[in-house]
Amino acid sequence: MTPDETPSAADALVATTEAKAPPVRRKKIKRILPKARVCVHAGENNTIVTFTDFEGNVLGWCSSGAAGFKGTRKSTPYAAKVAAETAALKVKPYGIESVTVEVKGLGPGREQALRGLQTAGLNLDAIIDTTPIPHGGCRPAGRRRV
Repeated sequence: MTPDETPSAADALVATTEAKAPPVRRKKIKRILPKARVCVHAGENNTIVTFTDFEGNVLGWCSSGAAGFKGTRKSTPYAAKVAAETAALKVKPYGIESVTVEVKGLGPGREQALRGLQTAGLNLDAIIDTTPIPHGGCRPAGRRRV
């Protein structure tokens, strides 16, 4: 381009895109936690294993369905064991060594989920049952008057 020519719109666009700085990528900081909490929800049709810190922030999770099981195979003890092992693999970068386990529900994967956590190489500090238990329930309906 000679000095007497005016810059075209395309040249101006190229100049502005070159002037912009690339966006700053912030690296996500993963903390190292020696201890964590594992919440196991053992339902009738599925088992969900969630790793959290002691404030309740989720570190990683897996369920029988997310582990690749479908239909009635989701509600098997083996599917719960695989889900627990997969969840433990997901949180491996956090360096968790020992866990406190809270089990909720009466599903078939309740015991095997604990075995899956042990197979993954975690130490179980405590096992707490947080299954909700009804006590009395709501007030029954009155006698029908016609």
